[in-house]
Amino acid sequence: MIIKDAQFVISNTDWQKCPQDGKPEYAFIGRSNVGKSSLINMLTNRKGLAMTSSKPGKTQLINHFVINNEWYLVDLPGYGYAQRGKEGRERIRTIIEDYILERMELTCLFLLLDCRHEPQKIDLEFMEWLGESEVPFVIVFTKIDKLSKSKLKENIDRYVEKLHETWEEIPPVFYTSSEHKLGNEEILDYIDGINKSLKG
Repeated sequence: MIIKDAQFVISNTDWQKCPQDGKPEYAFIGRSNVGKSSLINMLTNRKGLAMTSSKPGKTQLINHFVINNEWYLVDLPGYGYAQRGKEGRERIRTIIEDYILERMELTCLFLLLDCRHEPQKIDLEFMEWLGESEVPFVIVFTKIDKLSKSKLKENIDRYVEKLHETWEEIPPVFYTSSEHKLGNEEILDYIDGINKSLKG
C-alpha cells in the first residue's frame, strides 16, 4: 500500500466524539517513549504528522488521522508514564480502555514494544488484558537498529518465551526502525490485507 494522503482529523479524550463515518481504525499504542510518533511519521512518510518528543507522555489524547480517505490511523496515549502521578495515569487509563473496549471501528491494535528492553510487566499485563477482552492486536518491536542482530534475536526470543507461558498462539509480530525505515511496508501491507478482506 502506498500512502498518498494523510490528514489530521480530530483529537479527543472521549471515544464517542471520534469520527462517525464507519471507516476502519488501526490504533497504535505503547509505553511512553517507545517511539510511537516516529513510527507513525515513518508509516505515513510525513515528518511532523505525529508530534515527536524526547519527553515521555506527550500524547494525552486520541488522535485520528485519515489515510488515503479510506481508513484511520489512531494515535493513542502512551501508558504507564510514572511522572504523571496517580490521578493522571488513571485518567489516561480510562481514555485508553474506553476507546479500546467501546470503539466498534477499531479493527486492529498495534502494540509497540522497545526491543532493547527485557519483557516488562506492564506490557505483559496489558497484552493479557487485550487477550481477555478479545481485542485483535499485533506486536511491533521498535528501534531494532539500536541492537546487533544477535542481541536483537536474544531479546526477541526471550519475549516469545515469556509470551508462550500464557499464550497458546502469539499474535503477528513486526520489526521496525523509524530511523532506517524498516518494517513500514510489512505493516502497511498487513493493514491493506485487512482492508481488502473487509470489503469482501
